[in-house]
Amino acid sequence: MADAGRLQRLIQALQCLPGVGARSAARMAYHLLQHDRAGARRLAQALLEAADGVRHCALCHTLCEEEVCATCADPARDPRLLCVVETPADQAVLERTGTYRGRYFVLLGRLSPLDGIGPDAVGLRPLVQRLQAEPPVQELILATSFTAEGEATAHVIAELARSLGVRATRLARGVPLGSELEFVDPGTIAHALADRRPT
Repeated sequence: MADAGRLQRLIQALQCLPGVGARSAARMAYHLLQHDRAGARRLAQALLEAADGVRHCALCHTLCEEEVCATCADPARDPRLLCVVETPADQAVLERTGTYRGRYFVLLGRLSPLDGIGPDAVGLRPLVQRLQAEPPVQELILATSFTAEGEATAHVIAELARSLGVRATRLARGVPLGSELEFVDPGTIAHALADRRPT
């Protein structure tokens, strides 16, 4: 039953992905082995290369292949603006908008005392060092999620920034572009009303 052991190990390995349970992992494993063995080999090779060759940027903590990522190394980026995000995926989403030209700091998580995730686990000490470095940061943009943990993280960082004399701002919340009010949840509408601005 060596083959069954290998298949089972593959299914278990696939379950490390977020949102992938036993059934989804089994479906993926069976598909790769039954229909796309070449794809399975490419996936395995790409995973090995990424695991060995991708690391965290020394300045912002996003994922990159060099010591410093391309965004931090770009002299055209405004060092006076620093946007704090929770994950490299969040940074990638902001970059795709093409509207932000400052720099980033990736927390690699959010505060969650109930789960034992405190300030050191999300990198608040390196953030303080970044805020105190030259050239000075003039505005810290908090782009954490709008969950309870994300809001708590934003609050703690905003207080920290203010204590260092750095202006802290938060991403606006509101009604998504192109949506109809009757389909928007009441919490989003309440925040949109509270964060309204002149037209």
